Amino acid sequence: MVTCTCINDKNKPRAIPKAKWLVKDQEYTVIFTTTVMPQKQLAVHLAEIELDETCFPYEYFLASRFAFTQENLLLLMELIKDCSDTSFSMDELLKQTQLEEI
Repeated sequence: MVTCTCINDKNKPRAIPKAKWLVKDQEYTVIFTTTVMPQKQLAVHLAEIELDETCFPYEYFLASRFAFTQENLLLLMELIKDCSDTSFSMDELLKQTQLEEI
C-alpha cells in the first residue's frame, strides 16, 4: 500500500457519484495498479474509494491525479511490479506521476 495526495479532482465523470470522487489535497492509499486502455496510462485502485458497477465504465483513477513523496514513489514502483499487469515501459508510466515535495 502506498500513500499519495490528490492534486487533481477536476473533470469528474457523470457516471461517478460525488460521494465516490476525489477531494483535492486529501491523502489516499493505493492498493493496486494497472494500465488502462486505450489511454495506456497508469491507473490506481484506492483503499478509501470503491468504484463499483454503479460507476461503470470507470474502475480506477489515473495516477496522474496524485502526487507521491520520493519514498512513496519508490514504493509505487514496487507495487507496479507486484501487480505485473503492465506491459509498458516503467519509465513511461512513472512520467505520468508527480513527485511531491514535503
